[in-house]
Amino acid sequence: MDSTTAATQTGQTTPSVRWALASLSLSMLLSSLGTSIANVGLPTLAHVFDASFQQVQWIVLAYLLAITTLIVSVGRLGDLFGRRRLLLWGISLFTLASALCGIAPSLELLIGARALQGLGAAIMMALTLAFVGETVARERTGSAMGLLGTMSAIGTAMGPSLGGLLIAGFGWQAIFLISVPLGLLTWVLARRYLPADRPKTKTSRSAFDVPGTLVLALTLGAYALAMTLGRGHFGALNIALLLAACAGVGLFVWVEKRVAVPLIRLAMFRDAQLSASLIMSLLVTTVLMATLVVGPFYLSRTLGLSAVGVGLVLSVGPLVAAVSGVPAGRIADRFGARPMTFAGLLAIALGCFLLSVLPSRYGIGGYIAPMVVITLGYALFQTANNTAVMAEVRAEQRGVVSGLLNLSRNLGLITGASVMGAVFAMASASADINSAPPQAIASGLRMTFSVAPGLMGIACLVALGSRALDNTGDPH
Repeated sequence: MDSTTAATQTGQTTPSVRWALASLSLSMLLSSLGTSIANVGLPTLAHVFDASFQQVQWIVLAYLLAITTLIVSVGRLGDLFGRRRLLLWGISLFTLASALCGIAPSLELLIGARALQGLGAAIMMALTLAFVGETVARERTGSAMGLLGTMSAIGTAMGPSLGGLLIAGFGWQAIFLISVPLGLLTWVLARRYLPADRPKTKTSRSAFDVPGTLVLALTLGAYALAMTLGRGHFGALNIALLLAACAGVGLFVWVEKRVAVPLIRLAMFRDAQLSASLIMSLLVTTVLMATLVVGPFYLSRTLGLSAVGVGLVLSVGPLVAAVSGVPAGRIADRFGARPMTFAGLLAIALGCFLLSVLPSRYGIGGYIAPMVVITLGYALFQTANNTAVMAEVRAEQRGVVSGLLNLSRNLGLITGASVMGAVFAMASASADINSAPPQAIASGLRMTFSVAPGLMGIACLVALGSRALDNTGDPH
């Protein structure tokens, strides 16, 4: 038994445990940074490669699609073949792909390298949450989840500002090459301090569900493309992709019922806590995405802020999440994950309501204050929700369940960008949102965040429903 495993069982926080958490934290930081840092470089990359916005948008989409389509599958692979081994491969792939991005001579090769980077990030995201149960004692799970949430928020917050500085000082290559030394450090710490994999039987090694993996990847890819192509304007291609995704869901269920060892055991969804957590996560991130879709337009067009001012205001949310992540974890440990999940949902709903009424009266202060409330609620919800699920899941299913949690978050972000963006555009009553007058943008903000509390109300009902099922003895 290694020192990390022994500390987990005794509830101690040894130096080995702290270094193990450091490696997991860096994994989460890098994968989040990879998501946000490239966005700020798109105008520069369009100029460098003499490409249109639609073409350079694939630099972001390739990364997002790789994570969305593969995160559940790589989580399952970790359960079968060893999470430590696969995480080390994921960190290596992410680091190598980051270097390839930095030296890519053409847009096509850059997009390909970003897809490889997304595969590495999918492994890192899926397995960091799964490792918590093997690294820290059960009573400290919330604190560990809060730390990982903090690192995710820091990565998201740092991306735009750090990317801008790197491009200005060293060129566009630096936004990718910065991840290389950090990736090497993460790999060294993970190899040295993460607990060793338990021996796997020959049967478990040969039990990977290839048909289910392919069907799920194609289904999720179709949905992600349906929601992102056309930047919120649905056409025939979007509808065809959405129909393909719906058909893919049916085909996936059919396949999973017939394979000997399915990628996702459908019986897992009879667990009221797991199903509710996934639905709530999707709804919450759908609403959170609205702040990123609507916020820049409102701040620049209605409040008249400069690009620097918009960036500073938008960074408030992730920075609040970064500061509140660890305290949120301790609160979840102290008062229980489920009550704090509900409290987080209520806080998000309150913040959305305030965001629909305060900015028109109090300007920038009326925008920032509700965003702080929303972000605090989100930090509490995410930490408590992840803790409630991962503290109960069996060891052999941690990878796939962690992948499902991350998948629900990604699907929520993709859905929010499309659906909440459409609500905003309709409420603004403008054919081109870029030329809409300030009052139309303000009207769009009010309507969007009048709809958002309704989605949080549904999430609250889901939370209450799962608790009622548990109290009546619904099987887990």
